[in-house]
Amino acid sequence: MTDVLVVGSGPTGLMLAAELRLHGVDVVVLEKDTEPTKAVRALGLHARSIEVMDQRGLLERFLAAGTRYPVAGFFAAIPKPAPALDSAHAYTLGIPQPAIDRILAERAVELGAEIRSGVEVVGLSQDERGVDVELADGSRLRAGYVVGCDGGRSTVRKLLGIGFPGEASKVETLLGEMQVGDSLDRVNAVQSEVRKTEWRFGLMPLDDGVYRVVVPADGVAADRSVPPTFEEFRQRLIVVAGTDFGVHSPRWLSRFGDATRLADRYQVDRVLLAGDAAHVHPPLGGQGLNLGVQDAFNLGWKLAAEINGWAPAGLLETYEAERRPVAAAVLDSTRAQGVLMSKDAGPQALRRLFTDLMDFEDVNRLLTERIVAIDIQYDFGDGHGLLGRRLRDVELKGGRLYARMHEGRGLLLDQTGQLSVGSWEDRVDHVVDVSEELDAPAVLLRPDGHVAWIGADQADLATHLPRWFGR
Repeated sequence: MTDVLVVGSGPTGLMLAAELRLHGVDVVVLEKDTEPTKAVRALGLHARSIEVMDQRGLLERFLAAGTRYPVAGFFAAIPKPAPALDSAHAYTLGIPQPAIDRILAERAVELGAEIRSGVEVVGLSQDERGVDVELADGSRLRAGYVVGCDGGRSTVRKLLGIGFPGEASKVETLLGEMQVGDSLDRVNAVQSEVRKTEWRFGLMPLDDGVYRVVVPADGVAADRSVPPTFEEFRQRLIVVAGTDFGVHSPRWLSRFGDATRLADRYQVDRVLLAGDAAHVHPPLGGQGLNLGVQDAFNLGWKLAAEINGWAPAGLLETYEAERRPVAAAVLDSTRAQGVLMSKDAGPQALRRLFTDLMDFEDVNRLLTERIVAIDIQYDFGDGHGLLGRRLRDVELKGGRLYARMHEGRGLLLDQTGQLSVGSWEDRVDHVVDVSEELDAPAVLLRPDGHVAWIGADQADLATHLPRWFGR
């Protein structure tokens, strides 16, 4: 029996597999497609996801495959300069999703995860000891836990009977990569005019005359899993922009809608959901892939603790309690941005108001921090303002904080030199004489980098260690 079957080999599933393997959990990833998709559905990582990769020692791989850009113009495509952010990674890393998938797959396999392609899940049942999974070829697998990371049309979610309420797609957008015959000057001139009133339109040069092209569709397709034809794509360019820009030789074509839905539950006994299987929303602000990776980062160590037998009561349930409200906030953010990007008079008046309000640094920073996810504060109770927040990378006596977090363990940062992690030393590292940047006598970090305790009293620390790290 496998400890965990992860269904879906996108960024969420691969990140989860790597996190579980850090803690010695047996993991098999099941992917129904036989080959990696060529479609580039996402284009980069925001600040918090970049921090996550740094915390696990993956940052150099991602930096080598991507390009840094300023953190600006994310909220409803309102062009404002990048605000000052409390992060050592206050930039956006432009990197296509296939490259993200490749790096995370390599990492998961290096750590010992198994990835099986061309394997489709069609049924599951569970008892108090495990989950039986039925595959399309008639074979069966058994696991201690199953995590559905299989996208917005999640088979796992449907098999569980979990509700997925929200709003169906009202508009649809075509997306693809193709050769463009017109000159870059001609493309930019037409694009600047069209985008005055249509933000769901754009041509971005990639390489060798290939562009990433986005254009509004004519209505909503009955089945968005069926890609548009090239002729459909070309005709929509003519309707929206007055020209097809001489497009030819498409690499791939796709479509996406603006459906906004949130799963009623993230867990049914031994089966859980993460990423798009638990939440879908329009790609405004580029938050979807990042939200899923951060789901996996939150879930991985908790599920591993449960499997390894040291999880305190209720630890696994904190995954839904912490991450579902984050997803709900992202859905609200994309709803608000969608309104501000409407062509109607009322939304346009609101857009002008927001454009003025974002000239205030605090407003610009608040809206930007929500998109790049460094504002998240889990509810750990009343206390210090850092409690429940992730801690930025700081310089320690022996190097950077994030460099000490590669193994996915808890961490006690102790400037008093008087504290001890005691019998939790197999789960929590203790660093003394920390940093002048740390505005606290001592800080206890969970494996995901969120602050679980702040103080200087050993007895008080001893009451918080069991809450997150068991007996």
